[in-house]
Amino acid sequence: MGENISYVQLIIETIITFFALLILTRFLGKQQLSQLTFFNYITGITIGSLAANMVMLSSKEYLKELTSLALWCLLTAIIGYISLKSGKMRVLLDGQPTIVVKKGVIDKEALSRTKLNVDDLTMMMRQKNIFSITEVDYAILEPNGTLSILKKPDFQNIQKSDLQIKKISPNYIPTEIIVDGKVIDRNLKELGLSREWLNKELEKVGIFSIQNIIYAEIQPDGQLIIQQA
Repeated sequence: MGENISYVQLIIETIITFFALLILTRFLGKQQLSQLTFFNYITGITIGSLAANMVMLSSKEYLKELTSLALWCLLTAIIGYISLKSGKMRVLLDGQPTIVVKKGVIDKEALSRTKLNVDDLTMMMRQKNIFSITEVDYAILEPNGTLSILKKPDFQNIQKSDLQIKKISPNYIPTEIIVDGKVIDRNLKELGLSREWLNKELEKVGIFSIQNIIYAEIQPDGQLIIQQA
């Protein structure tokens, strides 16, 4: 009989927790999803964990746990309101945008401050359908972790299709060849190129040390775009 009561208690507490969480999330609003910063992400996980523990680890302290969940949501809402009204608090909690590419040049110090490496940057660019650093004028890392990109004027509006220019198939896809002074051998192999070819191309522009190169990218016509330290 006692076991049946515990199951009844579990069902009741689960229903209460479900509707309590529904009400509390509606109270918090849509910011948790629309502007998901690191603080919002951690807060969301914590609220979910508290609710799950209330159901799975049913105890005699259920009302205290429910109060704790409500208080956590209330504190989250208060902090959100303060950050909405105070620019300084918003920067403190969410951080601020960081320019990681300025006028087509990667800012290595900015990457270091944001704990971002060149591989991460190029991956985020590709997610924006940008496969070459030559297209980028400015790139800004937003507080929620997304990358906002301002293309150079030549790449913003006019496309080849607008001018009815005959399309030419590229020899290569724009690909990073050197990152932080290290050759990406797997990319060379994928493109059917060798280290000997790379060394000759670097010598043509007077570069004899790969260690001084922050980033090098091959263009569709086979040319290299190189940024040195």
